[in-house]
Amino acid sequence: YWLDLEKPLNRQVGLSLIDPVLRFCVKFYTPDPAQLEEEYTRFLFCLQVKRDLATGILQCNDNTAALMASYIVQASCGDYVVEDYPDHTYLSSYRFVPHQDGSMQRKIMENHKKHFGQSPAEADLNLLETARRCELYGMKMHQAKDIEGVPLNLAVANMGIAVFQGITRINTFSWAKIRKISFKRKRFLVKLHPEGYGYYKDTVEFFFEGRNECKNFWKKCVENHGFFRCSMVQNYPRRKARVLSRGSSFRYK
Repeated sequence: YWLDLEKPLNRQVGLSLIDPVLRFCVKFYTPDPAQLEEEYTRFLFCLQVKRDLATGILQCNDNTAALMASYIVQASCGDYVVEDYPDHTYLSSYRFVPHQDGSMQRKIMENHKKHFGQSPAEADLNLLETARRCELYGMKMHQAKDIEGVPLNLAVANMGIAVFQGITRINTFSWAKIRKISFKRKRFLVKLHPEGYGYYKDTVEFFFEGRNECKNFWKKCVENHGFFRCSMVQNYPRRKARVLSRGSSFRYK
């Protein structure tokens, strides 16, 4: 849920108001975390990457996962000292990836040995630099289907809308190529700028399970485009809700 400060919490979140637990998340994954100016912002971004890695949202091969985990260890434990860490079991109390075993912990330990002398801030920056190079960095998959009913995953990021079969990217619609995005019930429409000559399909359709899922993805696309591409936005006053309305009154500010 992306909370609207102008609406009551209980109207937005499907949780009991008796001891609710909310976790803050990164909304826009910057393509270059090293450009983040505030040290505390980088720290919070590292927390998000750690969570994404531990929960399997940030998917990558074992070698890359072990390298990122080793930077996490360096930042929290400091330099590797053989007297303190005679084997990989010192990592047993940490949870870096969903399916962590002894083999993964040994890979993490071998990488940890190479980071001698790195400060926690340097290790955090190296973690972010490694994470941003992963193809699925910042990608939150949304299940959909193409016009022929083939299951796909859609994701939105700083560069545009990505289309996946499973976790394999098969297409990318960059913001520069997209003329308009819209939704009609369960249909998500991407209108493209014409290119070249001959036959060209200027509208691509995807189908979601329901209207809410479709609208949610459309809204994320609008927000990402506004954040990464717009140099100036106008602040429109919120209009009063009408009894009957068509489409969505959502505007990115």
